[in-house]
Amino acid sequence: MYLQHFKLTELPFSITPDTSFFMNRAGYQDALNVLTIALRSGEGFVKVTGEVGVGKTILCRKLMKSLSDKFVIAYIHNPYIKPESLLFSIADALAVKYTSDISQHLLMKSITRALINVHRNGKKVLVCLDEVQAMPVQTLESLRLLTNLETEKRKLIQVVLFGQPELDMLLTQPSVRQLKQRITFSYRLLPLNKVAMYAYVRHRLQIAGCIEKQLFTKRACEAIYRHSNGIPRLINILCHKALICAYGEGKKKVSHKHVNVAALDIEHTKIKNQSWFASLMPKFPRWIFGSFALFALITGANYVHNLLGM
Repeated sequence: MYLQHFKLTELPFSITPDTSFFMNRAGYQDALNVLTIALRSGEGFVKVTGEVGVGKTILCRKLMKSLSDKFVIAYIHNPYIKPESLLFSIADALAVKYTSDISQHLLMKSITRALINVHRNGKKVLVCLDEVQAMPVQTLESLRLLTNLETEKRKLIQVVLFGQPELDMLLTQPSVRQLKQRITFSYRLLPLNKVAMYAYVRHRLQIAGCIEKQLFTKRACEAIYRHSNGIPRLINILCHKALICAYGEGKKKVSHKHVNVAALDIEHTKIKNQSWFASLMPKFPRWIFGSFALFALITGANYVHNLLGM
């Protein structure tokens, strides 16, 4: 695509949570520090909340990677998991052997023995759960009961809950009040401010091998912030599509116009300054701004024709 054109070694703005792009600044490093300190000190429950696309999953993966030498980790990414499936997932992480027809009582006994063995070997057990706001209350209660397992000095299992702000609402329910009381550390991931967003874009470009000091112009960065509201996932999508636009025109820099056109192709972005698009909108039907049509709009039909080898 545009890698060779911009002299990049990899895609800088993939929405896949890649820990090699983790930015050790702004709220991300603060959150990682809070989580690391809490877990190393033996806290039972820790909670991280943030809006959709703010970076919870990459933070979770970075945390697991940084603790992998001292912790046995179970990562639960399916929020709709049932209580019995949760136990099986934890048993798998602990390398517990069981048959498909094992009773929950026997499975709990096997998990308990495994937890004690991990403790004796000088390690800890961590369960990381993503999208917890959608998790059944019964599963959360099962998790709470599991954390009752402890020695005189520390918990045998620790838990980090990652979720959207709705998780806080879930925890106000009387049925999970005991779990809420056990949460000793909480962190709220916020969208990036303008300065942090500029640093975020530069950071990802540098990791991807960019040697151009200002691949995105100042006005382009301002447009990215305006359309994304500092949400990293939207920043990534806007930057990726804007790079496609600039590449299609043969430009070596990304301008605010490229970002504005990219924003038309993305749901959930608000175009605050409509003047630049006013002349475009009557000429093109709404459907033309799909991802492939965006590329066609910028590069021209002949370019796409050649690209597809027709």
